[in-house]
Order: sequence, then C-alpha cells, then structure tokens
Amino acid sequence: MIGRPDVRPALLLLLALAACQQNPLKVTRSPCPAVAIPNHVGQLTRFNPPESRDADAIDFVAQIVNVSATCTPAEAIVASEIRYEVTAVRRAPAGGALPAREVDLPLFVSLVQGGNVLVAKQLTAVRVSFPEGSIRGRGSGGARSELARAVVTPPPDVVARLTRERKPTDPDALIDPMSDPVVRAAIRATSFEVLLGFQLDDASLAYNVAR
Repeated sequence: MIGRPDVRPALLLLLALAACQQNPLKVTRSPCPAVAIPNHVGQLTRFNPPESRDADAIDFVAQIVNVSATCTPAEAIVASEIRYEVTAVRRAPAGGALPAREVDLPLFVSLVQGGNVLVAKQLTAVRVSFPEGSIRGRGSGGARSELARAVVTPPPDVVARLTRERKPTDPDALIDPMSDPVVRAAIRATSFEVLLGFQLDDASLAYNVAR
C-alpha cells in the first residue's frame, strides 16, 4: 500500500525560507521617547541629623524602581504615560517602636532632546508610606509626556536616505547613511528622552556620586 507523501519536510522548508527572507539589519525607529533614570539621581538617602553623613545616622534610603512607559503614537500627538514606584528602607531604632510614617520625596521629570537639550522640566513629589512596625515603605507616581508627531519625525529626504534599498553594485553600497553629519543631526533633533529622578540638593548628590 502506498501511503500519502509526508508534506511536513516541505512545509518546514517553506517556513525556513520565509524566515530567511527577513532583513536582520532593518531597524524600525519608534517615535516614542525613551524613558530612563540618569546616573546618581535614582537613590535618595536622608540622615538624622541632616548634616551628618555617618552610616549610623541614616534615617532611610529610597530608590526609584519599576519604571515603565505606555506610548500611544497617534497621527498628531505621541503621548507617553510613565509609571514608577519608590521603595524605601528606614533604620530601626535600638529597642524602639516603629510607628506608621509618611514622607514626601521630591522628584523631577525632564524632557530632553537629542541627548543634551533640556526642553522641559517638572518638579513633583511622591509619598512613601511606612506601615506600623515595618522598616519598608513604598509609594508610586506617574507622569505624562506629549510630543507633536512632526517634531519626532525626521525630514522626508533623511527618511528616504535611510530607507533606500541599495544594491551591491551601487557606489555607496557600503556607506552607512548615519555617517553623514546631516543625517545624524536630523535623527538627534527628532530623538527625545523622558528622564526622571530624585531632585537632590548639592550635598545629597555629592553623597551619591561618592558612594
């Protein structure tokens, strides 16, 4: 009896060929701003007394964690909703009780263009709550960023240069378009970041840098 031919090898081959046809070098640029915490401002240490910097004078240490962003790149506006949490650990007094406590910690949210141009900065605060009897506290907050779609879209001629298909025989086949200063400048001008961190005074920032 002659059975039906096994079509699975052929199917697997077709799937493999389809995967190989994808361009691994193609990168899709998102209009959404990146979200990050700059160095040295993601943690805050409070002392008691405030002027002390001794380890046994630490009141609590807080840090920003679980930063996330939900971006909606609509036709006219690119909107991002940023969420974050703040966790903190307080020092337990020797033989003392730990009452419930709330502290408001200052934060900033900045919009930066091209990696070095400050477009906007907003100061806010997050409330961290320590339950009674616990050394650990937690708080959460959010921010919103809105950018006109036009300001995050490179000029058409730059997009054309970046997306043009080149043949191996083209004179510029091996030249990266991003090596052109004009193209790099256009991409930088349409690239934005949302930066958030604790709004630290000079002494607190110096403490973080020295740690």
